[in-house]
Amino acid sequence: MSSIDRIRNVAIIAHIDHGKTTLIDSIFRATRLFRANARVTERVMDNNELERERGITIRAKHCSVEWNDYTINIVDTPGHADFSGEVERILSMVDSVLLIVDANEGPMPQTRYVLMRSLRLGLCPIVIINKIDRPSADPVNALHKTFDLFVELGATDKQCDFAVLYGSGLDGWIVRDLETDAHEGMTALFETIVEKVPPPPGNPDAPFLMQISTVGWHHHIGRTGTGRVLQGTLKKGQDINRITTRKEHPDDDHFEVTGTTLEHINYVWSIHGLDMLAVDEVSAGDIVTIAGPKTLDIGDTIAAPELENAALHPLEIEEPTVSMLFLVNSSPFAGRDGKASTIRQIRTRLDRELRTNVALRVDDIGRRDGVKVSGRGELHLAILIEEMRREGMELCVSPPEVITRLNEQGRLLEPMEELIIDVPIDHQGIVIEKVSQRKGEISHMYNEGRGMVRLEFRIPTRGLIGYRGEFLTDTRGLGIMSSRFVGYDLWTGDIVSRSRGSMISMDTGDATSYSLENLQERGLLFISPMDPVYAGMIIGEHSRPKDLPCNPTKRKALTNHRAVGRDHSTALDVPRRLTLDTALEWIAPDELLEVTPKSVRPRKALIDAEDRKREERRRVAAS
Repeated sequence: MSSIDRIRNVAIIAHIDHGKTTLIDSIFRATRLFRANARVTERVMDNNELERERGITIRAKHCSVEWNDYTINIVDTPGHADFSGEVERILSMVDSVLLIVDANEGPMPQTRYVLMRSLRLGLCPIVIINKIDRPSADPVNALHKTFDLFVELGATDKQCDFAVLYGSGLDGWIVRDLETDAHEGMTALFETIVEKVPPPPGNPDAPFLMQISTVGWHHHIGRTGTGRVLQGTLKKGQDINRITTRKEHPDDDHFEVTGTTLEHINYVWSIHGLDMLAVDEVSAGDIVTIAGPKTLDIGDTIAAPELENAALHPLEIEEPTVSMLFLVNSSPFAGRDGKASTIRQIRTRLDRELRTNVALRVDDIGRRDGVKVSGRGELHLAILIEEMRREGMELCVSPPEVITRLNEQGRLLEPMEELIIDVPIDHQGIVIEKVSQRKGEISHMYNEGRGMVRLEFRIPTRGLIGYRGEFLTDTRGLGIMSSRFVGYDLWTGDIVSRSRGSMISMDTGDATSYSLENLQERGLLFISPMDPVYAGMIIGEHSRPKDLPCNPTKRKALTNHRAVGRDHSTALDVPRRLTLDTALEWIAPDELLEVTPKSVRPRKALIDAEDRKREERRRVAAS
């Protein structure tokens, strides 16, 4: 247990893919956390399989390193906007932040968000201009934009006087001066952290007090809670008060205490390097994990028994903005690839997810075959679906829909996003046209030089659903698009997000090359010859707005006659294989996505063609 004046608690914050996790790898190497002959993978903090595959941080994690008798606790935070709620709560555990800014891209939407939260808490960030080694890097311009962002967000004079470091997290060097300092080592970073980051406040001799910032689950122990010890000392086996609070309104500072219970602490852990070690005692300034109380929630105050009125201000938990239906797989192929999950099994799996994923909501909608699941965005829900399918589950999911609300005047509100696009000048016209069709309003346009232009829009969240793939096609893969949730505003009207219909199989069997050769002239196929299909399954995108029923299983008739000349060979285009993410963006409101451990199949919600016709007649009559 380190003396409190030798502890430094910092979080690393940045936009996605600006190099947070890679920088931590270099910190580990510089502090010799691993022995010389140890085999260490890249992005060691991304220990989840999905994090490694997608190259993003999904859940916040913390570690600690030792440097010159100082203990530096570092928290790696997600950079994607769908997981921004992790960042909000983590900032309550630290005394400063390392703000990573890409030397080429400069501040991006998530940079603004995480910096705003840090400044509101009174933290004084340390700015690191990263990726200096890139050919297109412009550190001076990136620094100027970062300073302008500080001023725009209302930073104090002290916060604007931030320390600046330059470096390459990938190459493992950080310096104060690019011109004079040798581009090697991380000493400048450690010296700046020790100098600029204050030690944690708190008196080790006062009664114990901490607040739960993140929660976890252990199969044998139950719920665990992580937070920073604000004051006092906690010993394993000690009794504490768990104080719960509630806010009447999210924008109101007033809160009320909803309960105080006497609990027993059975386990205490502290992070040493990457390992969570059981300890007997922790003190003020330490970031620790505890277990023992049957229930631990975000924002709970854990206090010594003599502190009965020590309730701390509750932490904000982000509200969901997007919802989907999770349904039992009712297709003819149910159970082929995995275990056909019942609604009880789906509910059990979602209940297990709710133990740790506090930004998730599960609501009963009165259907016997499914529930409504809400999250922070498409990616937030797609990660959950991917985890479920890798566990062997099968299910059907509906297209993402935004969550609306009514204001005090009874007018409909919808979630809005700040959208920033970097695109070659030659493609800016088509991008502005497509975003405008999705109710996006351009607010700023900057010529970035080097043939690139930056466009800033305010757009409804539903306008972004299904646009990313279209954007990459329009910009030939050269554009960069990022967004963040900024709040609710008035409903902007109907949006036509998909202008083409679906090609729907009328029969069940294996697709044939003879049939697909003719069908590929009518649209873009999603399947190859010999792929199994069923009636009601979507096999491609029609080139026209209306749906096209077709038979991909049709075979060539065999006769005793031969055509004059040779039979021509079948020439098929390469099909477009839908991934989980692209399929969720593509499917229409009357369609579902069948997700199994091996396949992702779009289908109509009503498989039977006659049922679809009756539903269409009913809808026309109702309108």
